[in-house]
Amino acid sequence: MSQYPHLFSPIQVGKTTVKNRIFMPPISTNLAKKGYVTDELIAHYAARAKGGVGLIVTEVTTVEPTYIYLPGDMSICDDSYIEGWKKLTEAVHQYGTKILPQLFHPAYMAFPIPGTPQLIAPSNIGPYYAKEAPRAVTKEELKIIIRQFGEAADRVKRAGGDGVEIHAAHAHGLLGGFLSPLYNKRTDEYGGDICHRLRLTLEVIAQIRKVCREDFIIDVRISGDEYTDGGLNLNDGIYIAKQLEKAGVDFIHISGGTTIMRGSSIPAPGTPMGSHIKLAEEIKKYISIPVATVGRITEPWIAQELIENGKADICMIGRANLCDPEFAFKTQNGREEEIRPCIGCLRCLNGIMFGKRIACSINPSLELENEDTISETEEKKKILIIGGGPAGMEAAYIAKKRGHHVVLCEKEDTLGGLIKLAAVPVAKQDLTKVIQYMSKRLEKIGVEIRLNDTITKESLKQEFTDYEVIASTGATPIVIQAFTGFKQWMTADDILAGKAFPGRKIVIIGGGSVGCETADYLAPLIHDLFPRNREITILEMEKGVMLNESGRSLLVQRMLKKGVEIICNAKVEKVDTENIYYIKDGKEFCISDADTLVFAVGYRNDFAIEEMLKDCNMNYHIIGDAKKTGNIKDAITQGYQTAKDI
Repeated sequence: MSQYPHLFSPIQVGKTTVKNRIFMPPISTNLAKKGYVTDELIAHYAARAKGGVGLIVTEVTTVEPTYIYLPGDMSICDDSYIEGWKKLTEAVHQYGTKILPQLFHPAYMAFPIPGTPQLIAPSNIGPYYAKEAPRAVTKEELKIIIRQFGEAADRVKRAGGDGVEIHAAHAHGLLGGFLSPLYNKRTDEYGGDICHRLRLTLEVIAQIRKVCREDFIIDVRISGDEYTDGGLNLNDGIYIAKQLEKAGVDFIHISGGTTIMRGSSIPAPGTPMGSHIKLAEEIKKYISIPVATVGRITEPWIAQELIENGKADICMIGRANLCDPEFAFKTQNGREEEIRPCIGCLRCLNGIMFGKRIACSINPSLELENEDTISETEEKKKILIIGGGPAGMEAAYIAKKRGHHVVLCEKEDTLGGLIKLAAVPVAKQDLTKVIQYMSKRLEKIGVEIRLNDTITKESLKQEFTDYEVIASTGATPIVIQAFTGFKQWMTADDILAGKAFPGRKIVIIGGGSVGCETADYLAPLIHDLFPRNREITILEMEKGVMLNESGRSLLVQRMLKKGVEIICNAKVEKVDTENIYYIKDGKEFCISDADTLVFAVGYRNDFAIEEMLKDCNMNYHIIGDAKKTGNIKDAITQGYQTAKDI
């Protein structure tokens, strides 16, 4: 018996029985082609079905052809899409998993590809998101759109789908916008109070039920609270849920926040698991149909707790199922330690808006051939891995899985490399699980691990002459030598490793992720002007901090609340023993009361290892930060790809 009996008990959803309470919510993949289902898309969802998920809600599926949400999103706007959907539903159903597309009209959030007409919205309001002013959709157009939702649902049913999810959450898209007072300023029967703003969604539900009858699941995704002044609140959420139940909805998917209040709807790293559970718990008191909760549910125990404690009936587990398609199967079979850990980094969605396919930091390949399916090679080799960081550990695992003899040598007394430091700042503790996971599977698969072992020319010539080498020795923090005359300086890595202890008036040069996370780590938890509080200043040359970093919003908000001073467009010009001089907007400024200068200006590759390998005439590959500094996704992906290709 599973130790998660509530999580793996069946649940009745309308006329349909779903085998367990682990549902997969919509996550955009960009794997569709011109809206059509592809073989890659089928394989993606089939892998999660095979992994034990009870029900899958696919990514956004548009109901009409004019407005495109994402370059690679799905559609079912005419009958030509049915054939692909049949293949998808059949692939998922063979594992006993149910599947619903998320029906959506992007409206003012459509992708502005050339030739797209003026975007539509509940009202002519678009300052929060739209790049151009939308126009208010007419009542005549709404009649057509309602019919299009019904026709799309009918195609889903004809394709073998089990139902549909209607996306009306996050002040997102047409229905979410109509519900939210942030966007809906209409004065006709579709605007005004909550009853009128809900009208369009209720009419869509009625049309779908009319076309698809009672044995077809209708689920609606809502924000139980938009967490925004002027937006929907929990009282609205309770009322909306009650009206949806009266309208014949089979279950309600309760999220929270909006797409325009960054960090509110999709929880960032460090956000508590079950981030919207208070909304689901409260709304569940007032309705009798099942309630699904969502929001960074990444570990089995929390999903079990939420259901066992009566806070929700269903757990929507998205990123964790993306990271490990066998999340449910491993959980049910007592193999929790083998679950590939989701760190909540949001890199899975980082490139989606730019047309890139979905990716994962910890799962290096979402292709048909991946970590789980890779086969042994015919030619077995001896492989030496130098360095036990994420790139090295990944390379060692894949090389061993392909049948090679693998020895991993790490100069420190533990594996992990820079992940050990990256896990130290606030909200980064999930990275410790990555080290645990990668280390344990190396032991299980039989990789020979040698700690406190520094590779030298002598060891290469004496023991490893017939080995192919993968070097993953990392990089070292950059220190600007001209600025080392300051009375006390150190690197961010020194601080995070506990090798140096800063004072109370700290200047950090560099506003990338390392500089900001170190500032967050050092800053007082409460900005209350307590005399012993540290004062932190970040000096960044660019126009903003952590530019293009996923999940940056909450970290920046947290630093500002803690009183961290962030100065952008600031270039440090010179430093002496007591003073730090920088230029901003053509003017020179001086910080004269700092006691510590911290370098967080990036990392430098160490080419010594490559020179040594060349001198020893070794067949070698340089990967990870040793080749080019990057993030954990870059490191793991390089380790995977290099070992796969040997």
